[in-house]
Amino acid sequence: MIKVLIADDQALVRAGFRAILESNDDIEVLGEAADGAEAVKLARQLHPDVLLLDVRMPRMDGIEAARHLMATTPAPRILMLTTFDLDEYVYESMRLGASGFLLKDTPREQLVAAVRMVSEGDSLLSPSITRRLVERFVSRPLPGDHRPDELEALTDREGEVLRWVARGLSNSEIADELYLSEATVKTHVARILSKLGLRDRVQAVVLAYESGLVEPGSSGPTR
Repeated sequence: MIKVLIADDQALVRAGFRAILESNDDIEVLGEAADGAEAVKLARQLHPDVLLLDVRMPRMDGIEAARHLMATTPAPRILMLTTFDLDEYVYESMRLGASGFLLKDTPREQLVAAVRMVSEGDSLLSPSITRRLVERFVSRPLPGDHRPDELEALTDREGEVLRWVARGLSNSEIADELYLSEATVKTHVARILSKLGLRDRVQAVVLAYESGLVEPGSSGPTR
């Protein structure tokens, strides 16, 4: 059973999400929060697997709530909720370790699929929206800046896989690009996350852009 907590300052949004999620036998909604402070309190009490967290809320916004919760052990998987796909707060949530984000008008099937995906440890990356977010809000290194030492530990193949991950491609899509099996790509991704000390693919995307490993606007990996 996937245990979910919903945090949004709009009661109708919370009710709608609850109704959609509870129509599935494998999902249980533990509770609802109307602001970030309440979300932090309930998450620590109820220990949800997945937290649907609105970006903009009174008293404590979703970013501050995520910052508090990501410091706890174990931290819940967080899906940020936003009305706008280009939102600087969404990018900040990715940097903090959120597993992805959803637009509030996401179709019900995608909402359910996203909760299941994140609960299993995957990240929700929409290639087009994630790329636009990262390219718009990432802090670009100055020319000649030294890349993080951790990147030097990656093999050439792992670096290539990381570049495709940063473009938002799935394991199967990367496998097609590199003429590898999906299982091999999955192994490469796991090793990349381990070597770089990252939680998931979202953090890998952020690091790839911030380090200059991937150039904003390019159509594929740079070598």
